[in-house]
Amino acid sequence: MSGTQSLRIIVTGLIAQHPALGGVAWDYVQYAAGLRLLGHDVYYVEDSGEWPYTLDGGPRGDEWVAHDCSANVAHLACVMRRFGLEGRWAYRFPIEPRWFGMADATRDEVLRTADLLINVSGSLERPWEYSAVGRRVYIDSDPAFTQIKLAAENDSGAFRRRVDAHDRHFTFGECLADAPLPDTGHRWQPTRQPIVLREWADREGDVRPVYTTVMSWTSYPPLTFEGRTYGQKDAEFPPFIPLPGRVAPVRLEIAMGGIQHASWRSNEAEPHDPNPKLRLEAAGWRVVDPMATIAGVDAYRSYLTESKAEWSVAKNGYVEGRTGWFSCRSACYLAAGRPVVVQRTGFERVLPVGTGVVPFSTIDEATGAIADVEARYPQHARAAREIAEAYFDSATVLARLIEDALGTP
Repeated sequence: MSGTQSLRIIVTGLIAQHPALGGVAWDYVQYAAGLRLLGHDVYYVEDSGEWPYTLDGGPRGDEWVAHDCSANVAHLACVMRRFGLEGRWAYRFPIEPRWFGMADATRDEVLRTADLLINVSGSLERPWEYSAVGRRVYIDSDPAFTQIKLAAENDSGAFRRRVDAHDRHFTFGECLADAPLPDTGHRWQPTRQPIVLREWADREGDVRPVYTTVMSWTSYPPLTFEGRTYGQKDAEFPPFIPLPGRVAPVRLEIAMGGIQHASWRSNEAEPHDPNPKLRLEAAGWRVVDPMATIAGVDAYRSYLTESKAEWSVAKNGYVEGRTGWFSCRSACYLAAGRPVVVQRTGFERVLPVGTGVVPFSTIDEATGAIADVEARYPQHARAAREIAEAYFDSATVLARLIEDALGTP
């Protein structure tokens, strides 16, 4: 590391919990891989307390908890090896409990001597047990929802204890300071997803003439604050269901699982729809099985890089909160030189928009945005990569994160 001190850094995540979800692995591993490329002494520790689960229900079809974590551990070991982190990871299986990966003595020595712990998405279950680390950093990747949960009157205090057990607090809500959200008592500093650019550049293979995205219809129940509901994508998508008919012959595709959590609906104005996939397909959307398209880091990357562009709505909470949140997934599309047509959340205040990144709020704006990408595709594709290089390069994002994390508040 030229002119910069090498630090011992621990990164947390949820890679082993989701052995088939390639996008989840990319979200976390680009922190560890990017820090390694900067010359730091990096380790990955997964101690979330979350039970690993199967995505297919296991042999019986209804076994969602993975009581045998061998597939999860093998997946994590493969990802770590893939990014030069072999022998530098630890996973705590919460059911027994039992540690995998680094030997106990090695793990204990790393935890005792680390300079910095980066708790990505707050995935660490008991961050206070890592008090020996020089400085602990919380990364809020779910702005609006995080702040409302902290302010909720019925909060048990467990979540606040987890958040409070950190020395610095960062958020993907880059406009959070101006958002209509509660003051949690923390100093939320802006940050964004680091992208290891070399992993996304000059990918070989044919590009399909399709706009794609990866999404869940719902992820968790909606929250309320001061009479406003902060929900999921099920609250934002319905006005855009007719879009395929508006932009034909342009093709639109979604990789979306079949579990929709109807009881978590955040748009009560919409009629109950137990199978939105059928409704989407009837309107001209192509809905594909994520298990067949993005199961693994390479499959996920191929799905994005072989797409012509991305089109996507955001979670209703990000839209309502005007947090400035920008998708980790969309940043990967940009790094691959793929334009993104995405719903406004306030990010247009911190990122260049109009070419490469084209925001929309209404179906008319979405229709026009796709037409513009089609008409000026080479310019949009070139701008997409340039925006990724200027705003999401892991070297820049992580260097600033470390400087802010270790500096004086």
